[in-house]
Amino acid sequence: MTLFSDARCHYSHRVRIVLAEKGVSAEVIDVDGRDYPPALAEINPYSSLPTLVDRDLVLYQPGIMMEYLDERFPHPPLLPVYPVARGECRQLMYRIERDWSSRVDVIESRASLPQAVATARREVGDELIAVAPVFAEKPFFMSEEFSLADCCLCAILWRLPALGIDLPNTRQTRPLHDYMTRMFARDAFRASLSGTEKEIRRR
Repeated sequence: MTLFSDARCHYSHRVRIVLAEKGVSAEVIDVDGRDYPPALAEINPYSSLPTLVDRDLVLYQPGIMMEYLDERFPHPPLLPVYPVARGECRQLMYRIERDWSSRVDVIESRASLPQAVATARREVGDELIAVAPVFAEKPFFMSEEFSLADCCLCAILWRLPALGIDLPNTRQTRPLHDYMTRMFARDAFRASLSGTEKEIRRR
């Protein structure tokens, strides 16, 4: 199994978190997101990252990769067993994608106007502050078990300093800070980090 991964990209990171949580040994090929190798274009019509290759199967959408890995390597499960809970987890992933990932993309894009970047930063920060108390209710993101939704969210939360988002440490945000401390201390999360990502919180 091979993963073409951008060491700076939160989409690539979430897939690496799943691989680490599953204990799956995969060859991770670091690719500069601004300079795709010809080999990637040969297997992926969009030349996009991340790209997962498992024998004759090529996947190039992060959510599909994550669910494929969860089914291919069922232990530990990262999607709930029961249909209602699975639906709720997928809904959380959709909300992370729509509400936060899209704004992170604006912040990280070189094509974004300064005003758009500033607005995206403010919106992400404000929404994280507003949702912070939710993290006091359960040990994981609205769940009793670590899930694919946590993989998506943690990849973003780790990048907050690099995104220019300063999450205040107040009584309201304490549950979210506690959540981040627990998630970032997980062995699998530490193993998922690229060298570039490790530097984000060494500064």
